[in-house]
Amino acid sequence: MGSEAGGGAAAIDLLRSAAPFLPDADLLLTPGTGLVLVDLVNGFCTVGAGNLAPVTPNKQIEKMVEESTRLAKVFCQRNWPVFAFLDTHHPDKPEPPFPPHCIIGSGEENFVPALEWLENDPNVTMRRKDCIDGYLASFEKDGSNVFSEWVAKFQIKTVLVVGICTDFCVLDFVSSTLAARNIGRVPPLEDVVIYSEGCATFDLPVEVARSIKGALAHPQDLMHHMGLYMAKSRGAKIVDGILEE
Repeated sequence: MGSEAGGGAAAIDLLRSAAPFLPDADLLLTPGTGLVLVDLVNGFCTVGAGNLAPVTPNKQIEKMVEESTRLAKVFCQRNWPVFAFLDTHHPDKPEPPFPPHCIIGSGEENFVPALEWLENDPNVTMRRKDCIDGYLASFEKDGSNVFSEWVAKFQIKTVLVVGICTDFCVLDFVSSTLAARNIGRVPPLEDVVIYSEGCATFDLPVEVARSIKGALAHPQDLMHHMGLYMAKSRGAKIVDGILEE
């Protein structure tokens, strides 16, 4: 077991070294920046809260919640715009390949305790979503897009993205938003920035995945890195620090 764990760590280091990237310069918060919170809900972040919640305390997720909460307070104190996605599902509408999660009325679909205050903050636009990609989930039946309208309303040129999971909902939202930007669907948006310390993903070690039928191993640190790597390859800026004026 010990040698297997050591070998796994070495393999992860090898993969990370094969796909390196340099972070962009720290982001200086200025007017025209909007904060996007992706799925900071109990069902993904609170220990024991559901099928996709951490089973035990997780440092990467705890750090993500801490940094996201800090930034949310900064933005709201300045009366700057915040857009919050909350993963929310109906019990009769599964989302394969994932098990049931964040079902309406379960409590899993609600903000983590540290962010419950956002529900009553006038600077916050909330959007409950029932798919991985928040940009797609922002479309209304008439073809309008709530996120695009938010960008236009507040004349946002830079969106700062934090949340969970780095390689799923964060990556998909960022990729779609960048594609929409490139064809003029989210004016006046220019930059999509991911704060690495404000993002996290889940951990499913290979030895655990082997005992779950159909499961794929998901080493947390590696997949967090790869999520950031893929986002940067799509045109996102990745920063390790946030500077305040």
